[in-house]
Amino acid sequence: MFFSSFQSVFLGERNGLSVSSVPVSRVGFVKKNIECKESRIGKQPIEVPKNVTITLDGQDLKVKGPLGELSLNYPREVKVEREESGILRVKKAIETRRANQMHGLFRTLTDNMVVGVSNGFEKRLQLIGVGYRAMLEGKDLVLSLGFSHPVRMTVPDGIQVKVEENTRIVVSGYDKSAIGQFAASIRKWRPPEPYKGKGVKYADEVIRRKEGKAGKKK
Repeated sequence: MFFSSFQSVFLGERNGLSVSSVPVSRVGFVKKNIECKESRIGKQPIEVPKNVTITLDGQDLKVKGPLGELSLNYPREVKVEREESGILRVKKAIETRRANQMHGLFRTLTDNMVVGVSNGFEKRLQLIGVGYRAMLEGKDLVLSLGFSHPVRMTVPDGIQVKVEENTRIVVSGYDKSAIGQFAASIRKWRPPEPYKGKGVKYADEVIRRKEGKAGKKK
């Protein structure tokens, strides 16, 4: 009874209004296919030097060169193929957004492997500060960074470290990710501060300086 009176008020019957209703038989949904554009980086070919050996087994790739050997396992979204000319191409196995993202990423990783085992990579760091210096003791890198004790870091296998003029560090090797990780761990001990620039910075790093607090004018 309450529902019928509420319905009459809602539909305007009490005010003398007539409301017409149109029956709805079915609600339709339009399915739209998502088209993924091909990655601009992923579609570029990878040149393989003559001194590099490629071993491809399904989704596993091994790259061996004069500097070392690296391997990579590809996800199901992408695949790698070697053409008769010897170049490598990374292609999408399925058409999804994730595959489009993996396409460019694994093409870059593959190219880094080929360049790494043939030519290698290096990362340069610089120590800025009074008394800041670095030295090598066997397989350890010893840093004096203003702490009460020196910082000692063991150099991982496959990475070479060279110290120049006690304030410049060169990290080199064939694995780009390992080089970047070790260089970042060195920088983490004393990141450069923005006022005087003291700390450990990459050689090509630009530090945005801040102005110090000026004294009050008398």
